[in-house]
Amino acid sequence: MQSASLGLVAALAALVYWALIFIRDGSGLSSALMKTASTALLALILLHQMQVSPGLWPVALGLALGATGDWFLARTGQAAFLAGMAAFGAGHLAYAGGLLARSADLGFGGPGLGEVVAAGALLALMVSTEVWLAPRTGDLRWPVRAYVVSIGLMGLTLVALPAHPAQGWLRLGGGLFILSDFLLALRLFVIVDKGRQRALSVALWPAYWTGQALIGWASILFWACLLYTSPSPRDGLLSRMPSSA
Repeated sequence: MQSASLGLVAALAALVYWALIFIRDGSGLSSALMKTASTALLALILLHQMQVSPGLWPVALGLALGATGDWFLARTGQAAFLAGMAAFGAGHLAYAGGLLARSADLGFGGPGLGEVVAAGALLALMVSTEVWLAPRTGDLRWPVRAYVVSIGLMGLTLVALPAHPAQGWLRLGGGLFILSDFLLALRLFVIVDKGRQRALSVALWPAYWTGQALIGWASILFWACLLYTSPSPRDGLLSRMPSSA
């Protein structure tokens, strides 16, 4: 019940911040606090769930780093921007590390055609940033490149997830997160028209927050549920054998 209440408050904070984007472009201290709280509350949910699944700590850390990044990106100045980007980059690596460890526990399956195509598309997107993004970032070129690598590693980790009830939700959450970063890159470095920049801000926030929420919720499922394996023919044979008692 505590987690459900925190989730509701987090969703309300996210909606309030989204409304503030419409009203005043999401600027100001109150907007920064609301933005940060909406993600920090998700991290608290994961901390609460760690009582049951201690292995969730990398995801809780990733969400906490996301909240830290939200705070810095809501402030002004290049130093705040770099701090926010570093926090988000570290959060992506925390997600990747935690999900890889859990996947190893469950056992990786062989990649199918869909996974191969998805991994290829993600790698192509990463490489393409050298054409449409890096030349526009000026002194931030290398920090932006490092960030692209961090979110790419998270995306590749999601592609490699084993078959599991949480697999699709984790991939959807990660996909929305990557989409929000793509929109943010366009807004910050590519699009110069103020009206289009504002439209991108309106579009990227629900993608970002929903992605974070899905990653958090699906990770709880990923750690709580064991893989279902159907019984082998040998198991069925043994169950039909008479007992020796």
